[in-house]
Amino acid sequence: MPVTKVTPDTDALTLTINAEFDAPVARIWQIYADPRQLEKIWGPPTYPATFVDHSLTPGGRVSYYMTSPDGEKYCGVWQVTAVDEPRSFSFDDAFADEQFNVIESMPTSNNDYSFVEVDGRTHATYVNRYQTAEALQKVLDMGMIEGATGAINQIDDFIKA
Repeated sequence: MPVTKVTPDTDALTLTINAEFDAPVARIWQIYADPRQLEKIWGPPTYPATFVDHSLTPGGRVSYYMTSPDGEKYCGVWQVTAVDEPRSFSFDDAFADEQFNVIESMPTSNNDYSFVEVDGRTHATYVNRYQTAEALQKVLDMGMIEGATGAINQIDDFIKA
């Protein structure tokens, strides 16, 4: 399994996930840079993702939805804040309605995804920062750890296919 450590920190208001992939950084970067590839690993396995817009550039916007087993759509938007291809990117991630308008009553996170190559393998660090302990707790209660871990753990099988 790629996920090696999950650290929720209510003092720092972060959820950090560490993972290791059997592929070079350039290959892992391709997954996040290509919306069709990203659809294969974003969201838990039972909630497939569809990316509607995907601009992984500073100031760019990414919009997507995940479809539940019952057919319900859960939408989200990213506002990309920084890109250092292929080493890292940062974005604000928000819950959205079906027109991709941010739902202000739901938590928004500031995210930093970074990738370091060691002996041909990629060590990834995913850091999600929240404004309040309540916001972090809300996403934890919604199953963020299980969902994110399930999503990230799909990457090894995807890159082998």
